[in-house]
Amino acid sequence: QVQLVESGGGLVQAGESLRLSCAASGRTLSRYGMGWFRQAPGKEREFVAAISSTGGRAYYADSMKGRFTISRDNAKNTIFLQMNSLKPEETAVYYCAAAGSMNYYNYDRNSAYDYWGQGTQVTVSS
Repeated sequence: QVQLVESGGGLVQAGESLRLSCAASGRTLSRYGMGWFRQAPGKEREFVAAISSTGGRAYYADSMKGRFTISRDNAKNTIFLQMNSLKPEETAVYYCAAAGSMNYYNYDRNSAYDYWGQGTQVTVSS
């Protein structure tokens, strides 16, 4: 089992930045591809970013490209999401997740991920 705990959310103004963290326990995180998803009120969960188990490959939803950066520190069993130029419509609960078998075709799908954190709230004011 893998336990994931997100942190770093909060209230920011539009255009500002946040860095989210996701700390894992239970198993070595280096065995898993990792992803970030978000869910806004009244909307379905959507893919934000993913990173391969080694950190050698990263994927982003189109709207995040150029603004968000996913990274990982396997030695610390932690992944990060740097979010720049935040927009009010990106207010959501942000979740990290671990995938036992991530690939080019499934990295943006909920079903690819085996473990999920409880989420951290990000609120972007206008």
